[in-house]
Amino acid sequence: GGRRNAQGGGGMSHQMSREFVELVKAVGDCKSKQEEDKIMLKEVAVLRMRLSEKGASARMKELCVRMMYCEMLGHPVEFGYIHAVNMTQHVSLLEKKVGYLAACLFLEEGSELLILLVNTLQRDLRSHNTWEVCAALSAVTRLIGPETIPAVVTHVQDCVSHNSENVRKKAVMALHRFHQKAPDTVPDHMAHFKRALCDRDPSVMSAALCVLHDLAKKSPPLYHSMVPSLVSIIKQVVEHRLPREFDYHRMPAPWIQIRLLKLLALLGRANQKGSEEMYEVLKDVMKRADVGTSIGYAILYECVVTITKIYPHAGLLELAAASTSRLITSENHNLRYIGVDALSAIVSVNPKYAAEHQMVAIDCLEDGDETLRSKTLDLLYKMTTPSNVEVVVGRMMFYLTPSIDEYHRRDLAHKISSLAEKYAPSNGWFIRTMNDVFEKAGGLADTDAAHNLMRLVAEGTGEDEAADTELRTYAVRSYADMMTKPNLPDLLVQVGVWVLGEYG
Repeated sequence: GGRRNAQGGGGMSHQMSREFVELVKAVGDCKSKQEEDKIMLKEVAVLRMRLSEKGASARMKELCVRMMYCEMLGHPVEFGYIHAVNMTQHVSLLEKKVGYLAACLFLEEGSELLILLVNTLQRDLRSHNTWEVCAALSAVTRLIGPETIPAVVTHVQDCVSHNSENVRKKAVMALHRFHQKAPDTVPDHMAHFKRALCDRDPSVMSAALCVLHDLAKKSPPLYHSMVPSLVSIIKQVVEHRLPREFDYHRMPAPWIQIRLLKLLALLGRANQKGSEEMYEVLKDVMKRADVGTSIGYAILYECVVTITKIYPHAGLLELAAASTSRLITSENHNLRYIGVDALSAIVSVNPKYAAEHQMVAIDCLEDGDETLRSKTLDLLYKMTTPSNVEVVVGRMMFYLTPSIDEYHRRDLAHKISSLAEKYAPSNGWFIRTMNDVFEKAGGLADTDAAHNLMRLVAEGTGEDEAADTELRTYAVRSYADMMTKPNLPDLLVQVGVWVLGEYG
């Protein structure tokens, strides 16, 4: 058996001509694109001649492979497309599969040659040979467009109840593709997708999840009734009731878990009843995923994101924040990044759940990774409150230096100005902070922020005249001292000159 497999595995190369083997070797040895193009143009000419020779049909499989090679390297072989279409009608399964593969590479949706393929596809979709049906279904997803979907859709729907799980999976994927291209051409699709969701084979169920996720994105309320079924499926997955071949690093069917979590996040948004059915299983998924492996962290992250999108639950949000802090304290840059991202999602629901992790997040600013620092600054901006504004703005100001690029400096200046206006503990602190922003950011600072600062000095609080006079006096002294510095940014000079002119 082993010897037969070895011979079978190498059979393709033995059947290929020396001419083709030398072509592949020559292309592999090319030192430049020009050298490669020269060889391939010669090959296109050779193929044109070979296809016109008597007895070409006996070597058609190899000639189709060679034509695919030309196409993939950017040299069209339109003269040979019809031969690929003809090969799909071959009785030999290998020849038929090569024909379908070549047709998928050569033809576009609007090609006139597709008309010749429709009858072959219909016949193969009805075939008793499972592999012929699979080959036709694979070709259908690539080649059939809105105009030709009606000719094959019924046959594809029949395949959803086929005996073979491979056929059922490919049929669901084909219907998914039809729905993406022309939703109106797939009548009564939900019955087929719901049947596939309850399929005994996990791969078919997984294909159905992808379709339902796309459908639910368009109109979540229509699919709220599916929450109990999805919760039941994810329970079965995390309890290791699926075959072991779906495990990855001892994690049960992780990609199915992630797709289910994404779907639950869509269906739980603004849906209190549906969300309440999810709470227990989400807690279980998060607990079982926290095993210290990369794939476990991926599920943990998706679980946190789901918890932040469904109807809020205080206990789950606290659990999510605790799990996230372990990601942020990791030595791995990627884990710290998704930890900061997950904490941002929690903060967007309610900042109080992330408040105790503020110092852990601030430590991420010391990381050498520019993208992680940028993400952390975004998180701190969302976490800011009147009680921590001075600490957060102080750290942000530290990073407002010419060493970072112009886009990030402008964005950071805007964030600091916004926080200072919103949470300033005192007017004096606000003036100092804005002056630092104008000095460090230069022309990148908001002119609106300068106008707001001048309005504050001019109008004061409007409640205590003595306090307003004290504020103006403080502003005058600040700008009088500052004007002695060389090379001040224009915006800061304009504000300073106005304050000194009005109140000096």
